[in-house]
Amino acid sequence: MDLLDPLLLARWQFGLTTLYHFLFVPLTLGMALTVAIFQTAWFRTGNVKWLHLTRFFGKIFLINFAMGVVTGIVQEFQFGMNWSSYSRFVGDVFGAPLAFEGLMAFFFEATFIGLWIFGWDKLPKGLHLASIWIATIGAWFSAYFILAANAFMQNPVGYQMAADGGRAEMTDFFAVLTNPVALAALPHTLTASFMFTAGVIISIAAWHLMRKQNVETMRSALKYGLWGMLVGFALVFLSGDQLSIVMVQTQPMKMAAAEAMFDTACGADASFSLFSIGTPDGTGEIWSLRVPYLLAVLSTHTFDGCVEGINDLNALYTTEMFPQFADQVGGSFAPVLWVTYWAFRWMIGLGAIGALVAVVGLWLTRKNAKRDVPQWAWKLAVWSWPASLFAILVGWVFTEMGRQPWIVFGLMLTEDGVSPSVPGWSVLISLIAFTAIYAALAVVEAGLIIKTAKTGPDPLPGPDDPHPSEMSVEDTPTTVY
Repeated sequence: MDLLDPLLLARWQFGLTTLYHFLFVPLTLGMALTVAIFQTAWFRTGNVKWLHLTRFFGKIFLINFAMGVVTGIVQEFQFGMNWSSYSRFVGDVFGAPLAFEGLMAFFFEATFIGLWIFGWDKLPKGLHLASIWIATIGAWFSAYFILAANAFMQNPVGYQMAADGGRAEMTDFFAVLTNPVALAALPHTLTASFMFTAGVIISIAAWHLMRKQNVETMRSALKYGLWGMLVGFALVFLSGDQLSIVMVQTQPMKMAAAEAMFDTACGADASFSLFSIGTPDGTGEIWSLRVPYLLAVLSTHTFDGCVEGINDLNALYTTEMFPQFADQVGGSFAPVLWVTYWAFRWMIGLGAIGALVAVVGLWLTRKNAKRDVPQWAWKLAVWSWPASLFAILVGWVFTEMGRQPWIVFGLMLTEDGVSPSVPGWSVLISLIAFTAIYAALAVVEAGLIIKTAKTGPDPLPGPDDPHPSEMSVEDTPTTVY
């Protein structure tokens, strides 16, 4: 393996910077909704604890949003730096959704976030509440336009090839926006983001309750986080089921790789292995715990459905669908199986761990609980947030690695998308620089969020303080921004 291979280094750089950027995306999507819900609760009830929760988690939201903006800018530059051939090929298609994301959705979102930050004591309460809801919707639209661009890489639609065959030209923008992969990916992304946000809220609330700080406020936050985790998990499961159906229809090789299934199987033989000991490379398994029919159900929603295997798909791709690429890929269009196989299971398993923590938490904090929550449970809850985050990250690893060897499915191989004139040493220098800068930013981000989380919300009014209904927003307490 050539350590200065430009393709290898460019893939590592884009993968690392993308995953790093995506650390902030789900918390932004989920926390914006959470802040809007908390502020709505304050608007409707007048209970000042919801105001304090709004401002407290609003600060975490803003810290995360700012870091997401900074890291997201790098993604745009890399298209021209290391992937110029790819950019030239898809530029006519990507131009529209990325322009809508940057010039409409992002500025729409940022404008109303600004109104929300500076409008506490300047805007009417209803209009100020509307600003955070509009910002939340803007963030979701921003996510959708990005997913629509990514969906073209998974399932190219709404295009025609240029006369010279060197690039794809968009013919139907509506088809690009309504790509079934994008339509299925959006609810899956949003619900997974809400799960991660719920995990963060659980961790912060548990930290304070373990120390008996801000008890009344944090009890409400904890209850919200625990129920949010369970609801999010249920919705992730349902949306993921729909996404798997679309994946089988558009990229059957990815589903075969998720199970490392080499031969086509139907019915009971189309089983799903919950866990295996051994390398899923077609040479045999040492041991595997399998559920009959489950892969058929996941792929076709029927018990007698058939799932195409890697060998049959390779033969189909080589002889009929993509014979022009057969020599380049060495006759195998399958991705790296151990990555797709285990990423698919880690995605499901980590999400289930988060849901299990929520179930235990709800049981231990129920109204008729016989005793106080034990310390080990609080400590476990404090460290529960990484489960849902890593589930999202390995889910994206599965999504992108499962598409390989394509950078645009059926149209362009990944090796053909790299910049032809950029040497390996140049990519290595930028990779090291980005890694160092991102490590420094990670320290700053973590420090700010941890400091904010430990500080906690403002204390509730005491018995000698005025009733919240008698106080204006600027007096309950001074705006924190």
